[in-house]
Amino acid sequence: MSFTTCSTFSSNYQSLGSRQSPSHRLQTISSSAAMSMQVQGARAPRSLPSCRDGWGTGRHRGYPGREGDHARPDLASYLERGRSLEADDQKPEMKTREHLEKKGPQIFASAADNACIVLQIDNARLAVAMRQSVESDIHRLCKVIDDTNVTGLQLKTEIEALKEELLFAKKNHEEELDAPKSQDLGKIMADIRAQYDELAQKIWEQLDKYWSQQIEESTMVVTTQTAEIREAEMTLMEQRHTTQSLEINLDSVRNLKASLKNSLREVETCYAMQMEQLNGGQCQAQEYEALLNVKVKLEAEIATYFLLMPWTTATPCRQTIQKTSTHKIVDSKVVSETNNTKILRR
Repeated sequence: MSFTTCSTFSSNYQSLGSRQSPSHRLQTISSSAAMSMQVQGARAPRSLPSCRDGWGTGRHRGYPGREGDHARPDLASYLERGRSLEADDQKPEMKTREHLEKKGPQIFASAADNACIVLQIDNARLAVAMRQSVESDIHRLCKVIDDTNVTGLQLKTEIEALKEELLFAKKNHEEELDAPKSQDLGKIMADIRAQYDELAQKIWEQLDKYWSQQIEESTMVVTTQTAEIREAEMTLMEQRHTTQSLEINLDSVRNLKASLKNSLREVETCYAMQMEQLNGGQCQAQEYEALLNVKVKLEAEIATYFLLMPWTTATPCRQTIQKTSTHKIVDSKVVSETNNTKILRR
């Protein structure tokens, strides 16, 4: 985005003829002398570009103009020094890029190896945890088996006791059969047999029901614990994979942030150097404009002087000074400014 502002003003210098009064001539001479004193009191800049229109070269009208010649070697040395400093600044950057190009694959390979090692360590830890959980489950199942064995031994002892009671009852029954009795022994034996059969059936049903219930409960506990262990293992694996991917993304984002910071610093330094150069150009343009104004004033005084001389002819002279300033604005900031001044004579 750029815009151009032009400002034009004109000054008419009328010749002084014989019609003007001597007092007016004296007033003009005094004003020109005051202007020349103001010009002599102004400070000259350190370095200015040379003018090719005859003023400031020391060849016409006896004005000294060697300051522009002295400014050229200073400007050349300044530019040469800037180029050398820019080359020196580019050397470390080139070395850093070469080092990254050489060592970058090794760094990425070592990072991948480290990630693989960390994954192997996590897998080993997970295997150890699984083994410990399985061993604890086996230990609990061994305890359950021991309890069932103890219960079986107790039932065996009860069965043996019942068998002994049965033998004792049979012995008593035989003794009763040997002894004469008035009761019906067949009926009594049938009743006793029915009672014992009913008792044995009840005991068998109770044992079957109890042990089937215990087996079902233990089976359900084992299946639920196995499913929970598998779900926990899957969740742990997913969380570890997610953590590893997030760590890799974090490292990449950190590297990108560091590279963006470095590029931002480089751009800021480049823009700072360009702004310094533009400020220097603006200062030179302002100094050139000041000298041009001084030149215009001196030419006006010289023209007035020649008009006041008796051998000169009274001819009207009109000069028009056209000033053009160009400002280049990028993102609401003045990037460059160019001033152009033209003198038009009529």
